[in-house]
Amino acid sequence: MSTPKQSPVALITGGSRGLGKSMALHLAERGAGVILTYRSAAAEAAGVVKQIEARGGKAAALALDVGDTRGFDAFAGAVRAELAGRFGRDRLDCLVNNAGIGAHASFAETTEEQFDALMNVHLKGTFFLTQKLLPLLADGGRILNVSSGLARFTYPGYSAYAAMKGGVEVLTRYLAKELGPRKISVNVLAPGAIETDFGGGRVRDDAELNRALAAQTALGRVGLPDDIGGLVALLLAPESHWITGQRIEASGGMML
Repeated sequence: MSTPKQSPVALITGGSRGLGKSMALHLAERGAGVILTYRSAAAEAAGVVKQIEARGGKAAALALDVGDTRGFDAFAGAVRAELAGRFGRDRLDCLVNNAGIGAHASFAETTEEQFDALMNVHLKGTFFLTQKLLPLLADGGRILNVSSGLARFTYPGYSAYAAMKGGVEVLTRYLAKELGPRKISVNVLAPGAIETDFGGGRVRDDAELNRALAAQTALGRVGLPDDIGGLVALLLAPESHWITGQRIEASGGMML
């Protein structure tokens, strides 16, 4: 993170709702400035910024389509401007690659369009956005990529999604190795089933599915956004800097 005299600044992709919103609020509670991105939910993103500012923190929301690399140059410029104008900084301390989309289809029925959309957001987007933002990331900073428990256990209908997350997990180890000389630690967080609107809100809204997943979880329930948001704040805390190249699963013990 940053020096004690300066509050750290974290960039969270997909921070307007769900897990990203919880991450933003928890980091802000610990004194971090937050830049969050949104693709279409401008009003929701502005609401998160207002919540943070109402608690005395600093935050900004920027539009970004993680699945379209053509916009990354302009986005990096917008981040640079926000750092200077709102936070009085020229560097980010943390990057959380959280933005994602879902697609539920059997392997036999997964279309090339679905596959490409998942790849563009989860794998290609994570790869090239991180590359583009490297000049803005402080030495000694942090990168946290978000994967999924589905990269370890299997659940029918998520083969393409899980394959992309598996790629993110491999990428994380390579980033940890290559960015080590800059003292940047890089880890990957793999949530289990969480009650959000992700994937149409199936885990949250389908009571039968919710019960089935809870029955396969050691702690007896599916996760909540704050289970992940709080953990992200811990993983990005100064005391956690020695952890790098690791996969941390936060699933409550799903399918052990």
